[in-house]
Amino acid sequence: MTAMLPRPTILTIEPYAPGASKVAGVNRITKLSSNEGAFGPPPGAMAAFIETAAELHRYPDGGSTALREAIGARFGLDPARIICGAGSDEILLHLIMSYGGEGTELIMSAHGFTMYDITGRYAGCQVIKVPERDLKPDVDAMLAAVGPRTRILCLANPNNPTGYLLPASEVARLRAGLRDDVMLVLDAAYAEYVTDPSYDAGSQMVDSAPNTVMTRTFSKIFGLGGMRVGWGYFPAHIADIINRIRGPFNVNIAAQAAAVAALAEPGWVEKSIAHNTEWRAKLATALEASGIKIWPSEGNFLLADFTSTERAKAADVSLKARGVIERGMGGYGLPHCLRITVGTGEECTLVADTLSAFMHDL
Repeated sequence: MTAMLPRPTILTIEPYAPGASKVAGVNRITKLSSNEGAFGPPPGAMAAFIETAAELHRYPDGGSTALREAIGARFGLDPARIICGAGSDEILLHLIMSYGGEGTELIMSAHGFTMYDITGRYAGCQVIKVPERDLKPDVDAMLAAVGPRTRILCLANPNNPTGYLLPASEVARLRAGLRDDVMLVLDAAYAEYVTDPSYDAGSQMVDSAPNTVMTRTFSKIFGLGGMRVGWGYFPAHIADIINRIRGPFNVNIAAQAAAVAALAEPGWVEKSIAHNTEWRAKLATALEASGIKIWPSEGNFLLADFTSTERAKAADVSLKARGVIERGMGGYGLPHCLRITVGTGEECTLVADTLSAFMHDL
């Protein structure tokens, strides 16, 4: 019997490797591998989650109506052009499957979010990874990579895993240099952490530029990574396409309730931004004082550069011995780097002390 084979591009995909959460032989774990919010889920979101227990036999609202309206009210957007999904990954999947496919190209920066590559290959696209300059997306190089078969360009801003924020003027120049039939996907998963007043997560460009979309998530500052809920903001004609093919009940009832409550949590975002801004700077300063290069970040994480793969691996071992789990960056083509989430003050201090001792002992 001949085994069935998948489409050839599927076999080129390396499975996504999520951040680890356990260390063998270590009981007390400090998990800083997945850029989860430092404070856990908002109290109101936890209460809303519990309240849904008696309704678990009911199908959720297929259109996530209350959640879309809450998002629209919070960010000043038209709810009719918002679509919710099981994490922003699902939104990206629908976009790339709908507008990519065999014979098309998807462009991303060399160290962009790996799900663009995985989903692009799944759709059958040729994925083109454009080299960066000093771990910064190179707008001129990306525009030069655009060819007649290019249909999608994905840009995480701020970028994961580097943390770099492409200035608004450069994002505008990128969009202006693309043909109207090339979709620009602005992935703003870390938007809430940005303090630059000139920053636009993408909604203004969606409203003013053709074929531009913005994706967002509740997995970071809103502390709902375990609920898998994200959203996107689209031009009306793209929203129509995605609504045709998304699952009819793609955001579960508990996720919808928790996300609505998270948006309404008094002071949550403000407290989280203040904490992240303070401790990101403190941790960066401490690590740099130890002799570790830290790349500028606008997210809730830092990219620590140990200059060699061997040293990064040794630092990883040292951290794990103290129960600290960060994220190795070999899968992103940066094997000499570790990505470290900005956790609580206590967690950041533990990281700084551990790596200071590690560097001192070299």
